[in-house]
Amino acid sequence: MKIDALSGLEPAYATKSGSAFCGDSRELLKCLPDESLDLVMTSPPFALQRQKAYGNRDQAEYLDWLMDFASLVYVKLKPTGSFVMDVGGAYQKGVPARSLYHLRLPLRFCDEVGFFLAEDFYWYNPAKLPSPIEWVNKRKIRTKDSVNNLWWFSKTEWPKADVRKVLVPYSDRMMKLIEDPEKFYTPKVRPSGHDIGAGFGKDNGGAIPSNLLQIPNTESNGGYVAGCKLVGADRHPARFPAKLPEFFIRFLTDPGDTVLDIFAGSNTTGAVAEVEGRHWLAFEERLDYLAASVFRFLPKTTAADRMRDAHDRVAAGETVDLREYLPQTEMFEAAE
Repeated sequence: MKIDALSGLEPAYATKSGSAFCGDSRELLKCLPDESLDLVMTSPPFALQRQKAYGNRDQAEYLDWLMDFASLVYVKLKPTGSFVMDVGGAYQKGVPARSLYHLRLPLRFCDEVGFFLAEDFYWYNPAKLPSPIEWVNKRKIRTKDSVNNLWWFSKTEWPKADVRKVLVPYSDRMMKLIEDPEKFYTPKVRPSGHDIGAGFGKDNGGAIPSNLLQIPNTESNGGYVAGCKLVGADRHPARFPAKLPEFFIRFLTDPGDTVLDIFAGSNTTGAVAEVEGRHWLAFEERLDYLAASVFRFLPKTTAADRMRDAHDRVAAGETVDLREYLPQTEMFEAAE
């Protein structure tokens, strides 16, 4: 199901497969039909001690604030739907002791809203800069914080999921084992209790991924960054890499399903969903961030004046169909 409008509200822009809306996600969620979403994938502003440009909340009020969104998302998800939230940790104010807010989040979502915690994931970003500066760089009494929690919530105990869609390449050793199983192992029950049979050497097209996702966040020369430089727009300061929503969109949805990001920012989730053949919605409170996000949907070959025109029209509050900016051949394909 593709949702093109929300109770008469016009999007900031639309593509072949989705629409981006500017406004408070709590109000926009109310405009969606109940049980209409297959996946909500998002990264809210984190509860950090220092205020950021994207509007992070104080730790004391953070969980109550997120509960408003969680309750609405729960109603709008299909019974087979999932809610994946990327949440970074933080330290208590003025001391090198960790805050527990991000650990209390799944307890409250499950106990008070009714979600199930399908699985906990961890995103390791090897390119993340050392932080917090006071404890890591200056006093040198803590290591750098390079892992975010990714909570996978589901509406029921049995959400849609298929790990075969996100298999990872086999290790070199596993490839050798597949080529000649008898040379590398003997089928038997291991001390752990695992019964490793002859089928262990079967080529299944890849290995099952772990819940530790190692994805560097190093976007520096993509279309989004180039577009922002072109028009002098501020880049969203807390973007996650495309491989992150790509993993969960492939894992938890099928082509034609509907994906929503309630804190869209630069709309990485929507752009990935478009490529993956899913319908998508993006909700973002700041129009300037949405205007810059159009660059994720325009080919790199788009003329500079047309890129600037698309951005400026969205920034001015117009509703823009981005298919107008595609090359003629792609325009016909997008209209199908």
